[in-house]
Amino acid sequence: MEEIASTIAADGTPIAYRRVAGKGPGILFLGGFKSDMAGTKAEALAAFAIRTGRAFCRFDYAGHGESGGKFEEGCISRWAGDALMVLDTLTEGPQILVGSSMGGWIACLLAKARPERIHALVGIAPAPDFTEDLMWAQFPPEIRTTIAREGVWYRPSEYGDAYAITRQLIEDGRKNLVMKEALEAPFPVRILQGMADLDVPWRHAVRLAEHITGEDVRLTLIKHGDHRLSRPQDLALLEAEISAL
Repeated sequence: MEEIASTIAADGTPIAYRRVAGKGPGILFLGGFKSDMAGTKAEALAAFAIRTGRAFCRFDYAGHGESGGKFEEGCISRWAGDALMVLDTLTEGPQILVGSSMGGWIACLLAKARPERIHALVGIAPAPDFTEDLMWAQFPPEIRTTIAREGVWYRPSEYGDAYAITRQLIEDGRKNLVMKEALEAPFPVRILQGMADLDVPWRHAVRLAEHITGEDVRLTLIKHGDHRLSRPQDLALLEAEISAL
């Protein structure tokens, strides 16, 4: 049975979550940019946790899914703060962090903030530093000018409506970069990356693996995998990696 509830962030924003009681180490799912906790991977992991008796927690960042707040007002610091609050108040004991896309960046920040709470880290097409390396560095001059002058640019999306890329998001992202120096990980790290990913190039995952100083780091490249990695074979691989940890 999965508990469905919400907690309140320090600024009063309701943060929605779903939680399964079970044995440890628990699994904490960290979703992606503009994603939510009702996605295919999160649902699959909830079912996996119930089936195997494993503790599991998922949530929506502020401005995402069922949580309060406006997406346009969010930034990496805010969303990492939401994740840290969930880790501290809604989970117990060692956790396997499962970070999808932006959630991989959030997982890295949690690992730096609470290394003693981390049993392992699993990145699914992880996108650390994406605001700088995969957005700002790739934007043409006219888009950079729009963001700098107007404070926001609305980026078209193949997954739905255009979404806001704000100056705050870019500037705050620079305060949270994790691939400018070695990233200590005294725990197992597993990275699953599709080679057909159009949002996060597979070489970005290789760079992340190179920056991690831990001894137990494995990168699995999935030849025809896309960014979502939500096909049945992708989900089976994810569950196998978590089971092995």
